[in-house]
Amino acid sequence: MSVQMVLLPVFVQVALTLALLVAMVGARRATLVSGETKIRDIALGEPNWPKRTTQIGNCYRNQFELPVLLYALIAIALPLRRADLFIVLMSWVFVVTRLVHAGVFVTSNDLGRRSTAWIAGGLVLLLMWIYFALKMLLL
Repeated sequence: MSVQMVLLPVFVQVALTLALLVAMVGARRATLVSGETKIRDIALGEPNWPKRTTQIGNCYRNQFELPVLLYALIAIALPLRRADLFIVLMSWVFVVTRLVHAGVFVTSNDLGRRSTAWIAGGLVLLLMWIYFALKMLLL
């Protein structure tokens, strides 16, 4: 597998994270400019943002949970030349689950659909790590 093929799903995941960061900053700025939120109400990290702003912020923060396991796997597999077609395909499946998860999170926030996407991503990561571990230990 070429380095570009291995890293492309990682770049898409990073792009999702950065897009959510921009959306969160925009939403927070808008509530501060409109006066809906006062700086004194959030200055010490208090959870006093409006619901929509909190929703986007929570989705952004969530990108530093499960996706970290993808980043770690790719960071280990790539230099060891163990990032094969299976790893790349499963990386794409994982990133698609993250896109679905984020899409549900920042729109309807339907917990059933959101949880399904999260669990699917978690299972894909589990499968990737088991595959990688077996490949490393049995070869």
